[in-house]
Amino acid sequence: MAARKLLLPLGIGLLAACQSAGGFPAKDASPFAPAGAVRGEEAVDGLIVGHRLMAAGEHELALKAYYRAAADRGLTVDTLSALGSANLSLGRLGQAERLLRRAIDDDETFAPAWNNLGVVLMEKGEVAEASRVFRTAFALDSGRSDSIRENLRLSLAKLEKPSYDQDNTGEFSLVRRGHGQYLLLTKH
Repeated sequence: MAARKLLLPLGIGLLAACQSAGGFPAKDASPFAPAGAVRGEEAVDGLIVGHRLMAAGEHELALKAYYRAAADRGLTVDTLSALGSANLSLGRLGQAERLLRRAIDDDETFAPAWNNLGVVLMEKGEVAEASRVFRTAFALDSGRSDSIRENLRLSLAKLEKPSYDQDNTGEFSLVRRGHGQYLLLTKH
């Protein structure tokens, strides 16, 4: 009788182990996430995802999203500028400068790329060129963007008084196409 009480739970356990628990289907028995787009689903634009990640301070993930956008759209002025801004936020000034200059070569009227190039140049200590670049961004933007106006003001103050950043926090703003802004804090 005691053996029967012991075998009954063991038998139920064995039967339960033989049943499907709803795991991977036999056809796609891979433990990895599916690659590529899910059929019937529309992928979210990599630029939008990247902009949201930049706003959240996730610059490395934003860079990956921007690379995905570049793969989908090509190297447009938007993707080049976004890649440059993400690299700037990661402290990769050389890469950021090359990408932003390439964006400007593609579209000389794109104010966010001019502004963000100015931020790169300020970070590199090239204040005179940064001021010229901010002037161009300000003119292209027709003075509508507060962040571009403030970046120009800070760069001109720094140009006139090189020790200006010792009295000031030295905040420069990155901008993107649309309504979003990213704040870049300099540490001088």
